[in-house]
Amino acid sequence: MKRRQFSLLAGTSAVGLAAGNLKPARAQTTPDASLLKTTLTPFGAERAGNADGSIPPWTGGMTELPAGVSPGQYVPELFPNEQPILTIDASNMADHAALLNEGTMTMMTKYGFSIKVYPTHRTAAAPQGVYDAIANNVATAQLDPGGGRLGFTGAFGGLPFPIPDLSDPYAAGAQIIWNYNLLWEGYAYKKKYASWSVSNGQLSLAFSDNLEERFPYFIAKSLAEYNGMIYQEVSPYTAPANLVGQNIDVWAYSEPYIHPQAAWELLNGQGRVRRAPEISFDTPSTQANGICGYDEYYGFNGSLERYDWKYLGKQEMYIPYNNNAVYGVSAPKAMGPHFVDPNLVRWEKHRCWVVEATLHPGERNVLARRKFYVDEDTYAVGVCDAWDANNNLFKTTHVYNNCQPELPGLVYGNSVNHNLQTDDYVTIAGCWNADPIFYFADFPSTDFDPAHMAANAQY
Repeated sequence: MKRRQFSLLAGTSAVGLAAGNLKPARAQTTPDASLLKTTLTPFGAERAGNADGSIPPWTGGMTELPAGVSPGQYVPELFPNEQPILTIDASNMADHAALLNEGTMTMMTKYGFSIKVYPTHRTAAAPQGVYDAIANNVATAQLDPGGGRLGFTGAFGGLPFPIPDLSDPYAAGAQIIWNYNLLWEGYAYKKKYASWSVSNGQLSLAFSDNLEERFPYFIAKSLAEYNGMIYQEVSPYTAPANLVGQNIDVWAYSEPYIHPQAAWELLNGQGRVRRAPEISFDTPSTQANGICGYDEYYGFNGSLERYDWKYLGKQEMYIPYNNNAVYGVSAPKAMGPHFVDPNLVRWEKHRCWVVEATLHPGERNVLARRKFYVDEDTYAVGVCDAWDANNNLFKTTHVYNNCQPELPGLVYGNSVNHNLQTDDYVTIAGCWNADPIFYFADFPSTDFDPAHMAANAQY
């Protein structure tokens, strides 16, 4: 199950407008795209480092493979000779509280968690064609008139909103999360991944598969050619044994209330393909043993419709970063009773967009409030927290990216969802065991046709 899955929204926009629940968006401003070549990076981050030099300037990112690594091979730890500059645990976290999210500090006091902080490396990069598309989107991308939570138009090929409209905190919040949904991870790829859960100290494989994903949003050559589809994916289950032969096929769009998510599931042993609209929002995920809902994957997953998104500011934070080392280890060796082995995880200081999500009037979700710390350089979620309806801290998530200079880009590698009330956790759709990711310019669209999935069913 991949990030950015959207639920069925047919009728939502019309009903909400009729009931007066949607706040009309004000006129949207057009930022200065030339900033992306001067003070801002092509992604819209500040090129300059911070005042004390702990965050260096961005100088183009990492675009060359390490010595000895060939295209198509696993990319190992990028900075093997570096040592942590700081270890933070319950004994000293108060000294660093301004750079830590609440959930991480709760894990330190409750479970004895710690983090190892390394020197910051701004490795984010993309092909020039993606940079060009991002710059073009500045003049054309528009949030839905009913509000940014409903979608956007006028963009393709790169981040839709590289320069968020900070004069309107709610527009900016939605723009930042849409950027997260459209962050650069390639045109199409194939990889192996697995989800593992830990409950009552017991480790179990929840889900494992080979994922193929293509991004029409990035593959399109012009705005006129782009058909509104963000991505297509197909995920055949290869483990555990009782799920072998099952498959999931998903199509998702940038205007989900006009083009609702389409999802199909093939049940093993039956050769039957069914529509699967329940793969959304806070429905407990069977692939995660119910530890989290579908909209908790990867920090956040799916339609923005149930929340109002407010930009709170930009903040220097410690977040997991450049975690190629985690990508190369065996999952059973990495996971302890309450968290992944801190010795394997690299944390760095990065500037983050801070966005708070609160339930939109009339909407429901078991997570009543959420706070996201979104990496300025990539728009990927680094860490996030969630609270229940009684304002009790409920969940916290750490997202591990890894650097793929061959692409080039920083891509999703793993996310760890911690339920702080039940004391269990799950690693979602993680890359393990040094299996490489294979990147392609495109896949045949027929690979993602439900009929193709049915034709390859196992009985």
